[in-house]
Amino acid sequence: MSPAVYALHACALALLLAGLRELLFGFEENRCSMTYMFEHPEYRRIQLPRHVAHQYPAYGLYLYGEGMYAQETRGLKLTGAPVLFLPGNAGSYKQARSLGSVALRKAENMEGGVHMNVFTINFNEELVALYGGSLLRQTQFLHESIRVILRLYKNCPDPPSSVVLVGHSMGGVVARALFTLPRFNPRLVTLILTQASPHLAPVISLDPHILEFYSSVRQRWSTASEDLQNVSVLSVGGGYRDYQVRSGLATLSCPANDHNKLSVVCKGANTDKHPDLYREMRSGEVTAVPRTWVSTDHLSIVWCKELVLATVRAFFDLIEPETQQFTGDVKKRMSVLNHHFIRHPVLLPGDQPVTPVSFTGTPETWSEVNTLRLFYSPPKEATVQYFFFALSSRRKAYTHFYCRSSSMEMSSWIFGCTQMNGSICAQAVDLSWRAELLPVYKVLTLSLDELSAVSHLVIDASNPSESQYIVECEWQREKSLTMPVPVPHILSFGLTASDVTINSSGLLHSIQLQHFHQVYQAFKITVMCHCKTTKDRMLNIYRMKVPWFREDSFHTAGFPSVTEISAMLHMARSDNTSSAILQLHTAPNCQYKVSVRTSFPKVLGQILRFCGPVLPVYMAVVLLLALKRQLSVVLHTGRSVAMRESIAKGLQPHKLELPVLLFHLLLRQAWFQEGWSTLGLPSVDSLPLSPVEDLLQHEAVPGQDWPHLISLSLCILGATVAFWGSTVLSMSVHVMSFILAPLHRPSVSRHCATFSPPAQFLLIISLVVLGGVTCGALSITASYLFHLYRVLRLQMTEMSLSHMLNLVPQKTQQNTENGYSSAEAQNKPKESNGSPFLSEAALHDVRDDLQLHLSVSTLLTLPLMLSAPSLIYWSRNLRYSVHLVPDPWWPHTVPLIIASVLLINCTTLTLSHSKLMLGLTFHLLLPLSITMMTFSPLHLYRVTHFLSAALTLLATSCYL
Repeated sequence: MSPAVYALHACALALLLAGLRELLFGFEENRCSMTYMFEHPEYRRIQLPRHVAHQYPAYGLYLYGEGMYAQETRGLKLTGAPVLFLPGNAGSYKQARSLGSVALRKAENMEGGVHMNVFTINFNEELVALYGGSLLRQTQFLHESIRVILRLYKNCPDPPSSVVLVGHSMGGVVARALFTLPRFNPRLVTLILTQASPHLAPVISLDPHILEFYSSVRQRWSTASEDLQNVSVLSVGGGYRDYQVRSGLATLSCPANDHNKLSVVCKGANTDKHPDLYREMRSGEVTAVPRTWVSTDHLSIVWCKELVLATVRAFFDLIEPETQQFTGDVKKRMSVLNHHFIRHPVLLPGDQPVTPVSFTGTPETWSEVNTLRLFYSPPKEATVQYFFFALSSRRKAYTHFYCRSSSMEMSSWIFGCTQMNGSICAQAVDLSWRAELLPVYKVLTLSLDELSAVSHLVIDASNPSESQYIVECEWQREKSLTMPVPVPHILSFGLTASDVTINSSGLLHSIQLQHFHQVYQAFKITVMCHCKTTKDRMLNIYRMKVPWFREDSFHTAGFPSVTEISAMLHMARSDNTSSAILQLHTAPNCQYKVSVRTSFPKVLGQILRFCGPVLPVYMAVVLLLALKRQLSVVLHTGRSVAMRESIAKGLQPHKLELPVLLFHLLLRQAWFQEGWSTLGLPSVDSLPLSPVEDLLQHEAVPGQDWPHLISLSLCILGATVAFWGSTVLSMSVHVMSFILAPLHRPSVSRHCATFSPPAQFLLIISLVVLGGVTCGALSITASYLFHLYRVLRLQMTEMSLSHMLNLVPQKTQQNTENGYSSAEAQNKPKESNGSPFLSEAALHDVRDDLQLHLSVSTLLTLPLMLSAPSLIYWSRNLRYSVHLVPDPWWPHTVPLIIASVLLINCTTLTLSHSKLMLGLTFHLLLPLSITMMTFSPLHLYRVTHFLSAALTLLATSCYL
């Protein structure tokens, strides 16, 4: 094989590693503060009814406690508000300690004995994200646990009628699945908070059970049922630090008019410090959740102190002091959740005034502002100061009023005056609830069209606490502060840039990043700030705002500064009507240079983030094409070629992509789509680049042909993984055969480690019975090991023959028909005195068989990997049940098991004799690959079905 082939696959491997680096390490280190326990945590097991304990022996229900609280709750006489934590995929019930410990510390400062009882469920650390057969069982046990929890409060003066659920990862999906149970009362759960839960679709679909589970949950929540209108759900995603569950999957699939369901994503930002005005802020990611300002990965989202504090604050604000239980008022629930997780106005929840506000003070404390901008920093001593702006003279020239303050006191600070008494506002309405908390100050933007009943705007700049802060306000014209900037093409590779220079005369500027609305786009935005003076200036805040999804990120910078922003999306906008926006909260009289470049490594990272789970499909397609290439050589020469060479020469992406593209174009035609649905044919899978709703509806968006180019890239990456994976497998076989060779008698036959027909029959029956009695994945693993042993023995034989010095040289006889040497002539052994000599042909025969079986082993590795989660789940629950129920790999993998056993005896000689069946198999592999690439990206378990069909055809070719 030429060095150019190795160089090509080495370059592709470098691109793959670059994408993996961006996916796994393309962010700052974890900035979350650890949640510590002040006392030793205790988990008291709750006694379950006998029938429940017998039906779910692997599960358990626990009450979290520490110190005196744990002693007080020994008798399970509970009076707090119940909260139930649900662990996720391979999660432990002990992960509830962060939530429980912070809740206990918070309760110590609460009046009236208000507190929470935190329960947690032990799901035996099951791999429910990879094996969906136990999801329904977990949901049913959750229902029983809720009933048990509520019965613990039967002697409470005000017993709770519902339980608040906190679900991490797949635990959040199980929480929503409660409402699919036929006998579940929706009133038992009124609030669900999920952390990094893939609500829209599973991360990877390894079996049909998880897809059926998601389908039932989606169907239940997509209908606007009245019993679900009173259920509040908040989904918190992990952002780019969470590479296990991308945050686009954390969106809730609910009707658009259901405002009781919220989703928010943890996003990142860089921060600089300003020693004069603000506390030091370390460089790191900043979450979109107010007052949290840190990022989380998939595991730290459970124990991240900043996020746990926000959760506990929200829960205590939802507890009614009179009953000491969670409120049943839906509006209050949503108001509190919005306050703590979406938009924080720097006010205490529940302090919103319903009556007009009146002011007292002397005229000396009131100052009218006639300039276009206000800058004020109060003196260090306590003062009373009000500023007011007249609206009448500004309505025609300006559209908005912008104001910001670095004061973080929980008090009202901006008002709309409805009645003036001289130079003093006599009556006003509080507008502070429209403010929004940003990392280092609070901002408020008011539209003058919405202030028709207001004559003046009043700024309360009093300083009763003698603290230092800055207030800046100005009048704005929206059009003059917004400028469109087209982003560079994705194939510009960062060589070209879109630049814009802002000579800031205001406090807020917006840059509309035109054509930035797809997830496979990724940019590096550089903002250079330079000011003539840096005295008395508030920090810059750069906000990446996505109108169609709550994934805003914030970056703060000082003066002067150079800030790099990674611009990527968690969810695409399918209608292309809007683009992402870069908001610059700037300082006046400064210059800002903004440069936008395509970041090709981050593009690769985005492709792997969204399409990484689809890569096994393309690996399987490439391996089938490589097998097709090998069969072609066997068909014409009777010989075989190395797997790496067949991958390099057999890869022909145009033969795959063109039929798939043509098929997708036909699906855009109404008549073809209608006929396809009428025949009841399965839906076509698309790459998970579009919004999940579009994928679920199987609708092709016109003009969206970029996914086909990405599919071509995935095909190349899949070929790279297959190429180097087969290399690693070949080297591993060589090393293992060298280690195991002393344990075996040397062999020189190509038929080593084969079975007689009766032995093959008994082995097939044994494996079939083993899979039916225990687990189908166990039979797949056993059949793989039997075939691997055949490969190892062939490798040992090849090593023995290659070290022999007395092999008879092989004489090549040309075949006049095709120019290749005749395999049958080469296979005839030389004789001396009636005894056959070993010739070089025997070595070539063993090498041919070795290459063929290495290819088969590589193909069998994929079903082995895809079925591994089921095998792990079965082994962990072996003490409870020998038989895996339900088993996603049984009985449809029986043909795969039979084929793998029959292929043990297969040789290139038997294949070359099967001209009819071998030719049919050769011609069917390409249509099989195209079909697999069309129907398997969102149904990964189908890969095993297609490989089973291909190997069955190959096994048939060895015998017919």
